[in-house]
Amino acid sequence: MATTKKPEKSGVLVEVTTTPVTHTCWSCGDMRAAHYCQECGKVQPPMPVDYFSFFGLPQKLNLDTAQLERDFYALSRKLHPDINAKAHSREQEWSLEKTSQLNDAYRTLKDPVSRTAYLLRLQGVQLEEQSKAATDAARESGTAKKQVVPPDLLEEVFELNLQLEELRMNKKMDEDDPALVSDIHKAKDHLIAKQNEMLTQLQAAWANWDTLVDRTAAGEAVAEADRAAARDALLNVLNKRKYLANLLREVDEVLDS
Repeated sequence: MATTKKPEKSGVLVEVTTTPVTHTCWSCGDMRAAHYCQECGKVQPPMPVDYFSFFGLPQKLNLDTAQLERDFYALSRKLHPDINAKAHSREQEWSLEKTSQLNDAYRTLKDPVSRTAYLLRLQGVQLEEQSKAATDAARESGTAKKQVVPPDLLEEVFELNLQLEELRMNKKMDEDDPALVSDIHKAKDHLIAKQNEMLTQLQAAWANWDTLVDRTAAGEAVAEADRAAARDALLNVLNKRKYLANLLREVDEVLDS
């Protein structure tokens, strides 16, 4: 049984299984599936598996999301607490915990961005602090929030920041400048287009990562440098997209203020 490192909420990495495991059913003694017994239907004790393994998937990023949805509903019909309302109290607790795991896993894996970020966390890689929570915390503490402007956006972001500052001053002075507002809206639309383009870049990076996973599964030795390069490619796209999301949120705040 293979293991990998999974970060807890505290950021500490813990070992989790990376392949579904079949054990003997606690109720009927038959061999069971990972989540419920295929013979008697009883819910089985929860296991500390990552979200990919919960669905019996390898840690690859190109997923059949339609199949993922079908698997989600099939498991829901077996694990949901309402289905197991008359079961033993211990099994009801397992049902509740497994349903929570199921919902979290499905919500994370069905979205391409959250799926990629989750896999990077399994690899021990954290995204840069570009979140709204980090912004709010920086404002409260008076410290500068970590901001890494993508090199190809430096000039564009610099000009937009000047425009946003000018619009803030106009609003304080109760002055109207329709041309400035129009320019900011155009810049916003351009950044949204760039953000959407990054999904295509992300899918290209997925293909490289998945190839390495397949090579490893086939017993081929994969250099750590190749793994690091694949991780860095994924991380670069996500950090850039996260930066743009944060910037676009700031644009909306200034326009709506």
